[in-house]
Amino acid sequence: MKRAWCVCSFLSLWLVLGRSEDFMAVDSLFSYVQSEATDAAPASPPEPLMVPLTLIQGADSKGAVCLDGTLPGYHWHRGSGLGANSWLIQLDGGGWCNNIRTCVYRKNSRRGSSKFMEKELAFTGILSNKSEENPDFFNWNRVKVRYCDGASFSGDSRNDAAQLNFRGQRIWLAAMEHLMAKGMQNATQALLSGCSAGGLASILHCDEFRGLFPNKAKVKCLSDGGMFLDAVDVSGGRSLRNMYAGVVTLQEVQKNLPRTCTRRLDPTLCFFPQNLIANIKTPLFLVNSAYDVWQVQSSLAPQSADPHGSWTECRKNHALCNSSQIQFLQDFRNQMLDAVKIFSESKQNGLFINSCFAHCHSERQDTWFAKDSPLLQNKSVAKSVGDWYFDREVVKAIDCPYPCDKTCHNLVSK
Repeated sequence: MKRAWCVCSFLSLWLVLGRSEDFMAVDSLFSYVQSEATDAAPASPPEPLMVPLTLIQGADSKGAVCLDGTLPGYHWHRGSGLGANSWLIQLDGGGWCNNIRTCVYRKNSRRGSSKFMEKELAFTGILSNKSEENPDFFNWNRVKVRYCDGASFSGDSRNDAAQLNFRGQRIWLAAMEHLMAKGMQNATQALLSGCSAGGLASILHCDEFRGLFPNKAKVKCLSDGGMFLDAVDVSGGRSLRNMYAGVVTLQEVQKNLPRTCTRRLDPTLCFFPQNLIANIKTPLFLVNSAYDVWQVQSSLAPQSADPHGSWTECRKNHALCNSSQIQFLQDFRNQMLDAVKIFSESKQNGLFINSCFAHCHSERQDTWFAKDSPLLQNKSVAKSVGDWYFDREVVKAIDCPYPCDKTCHNLVSK
């Protein structure tokens, strides 16, 4: 008999605590419900490659520092063989800070200080060095750039009173300059990727990344779980827009947002991918859940927008949602599809939008490329991204509405 099963794991999924303006990031205990097509738990995965942290020496002389003033850093595993001159840059994710209090809190964590960053990081999913886990990019130079600014690598200001450095744009530039000097300037192929807040960053910096390389180089971008929508929440307000307004204002993000957007819209609206993606010139691939659990919990139905707790159970587990709540989530899916309509008309762009309750697919091995990975048009995320990057196929995969997809690895809050 086919059955679902679950495995407890710590997922760095960023949730909202308290008032709508207070988007503090915390690690939460989650479980994922495996595909219903799975009969038994898989064998223990092989030990992942552990890659040491490299601090960017001299970055501070350019003002490129974390929130607390420490040096930014990255993890780099060299490419080999045919991948020696190919580079994959993965931008770290992990929410945002939108006021002094949340940024002070953040600077005492790995999301705001290299003092607290792991000295080694496991490279799995799109960062794996094993061909059976990462068939198209396993032998590339693979880099994970750590996130320690709180504005998707895009702010540029400072608050002296609180001793906070908002230097995300400078960190981005310092990391790229450092990696170019390490050999990335010779790249014949390059892919800028990112998950969550890093997925937003990969959209914001996509054309900048393209500009680092000669025209003959093959350069594309991938945003995973970064398609955050300016959606109305369950109270009729706009929780995420209000939070983004704090991020943009506090960290002076408007300086670095695309002028194609800020010429016609308020800077806060230009922090939303839906107002950016149609004008990005570089080929871009969007991987996203139509029912992204971060957006459900932190944007659509945060506690601040649900004072009576009617969404508490649904917010934690989609299986406990009533019919009207499911309809609200279906409406959100429709907004997602509307937001990518013009973008998807370009042949150079790609899509993998499934109907799972998940957040990010590229960094976890089980959702990137495994025997029971989520599928769309009978292809995994890894196969879809690879086919698109190497121009093997045009990939515009959009799932049918929930609950039709039985391959999902759905996340459930504990």
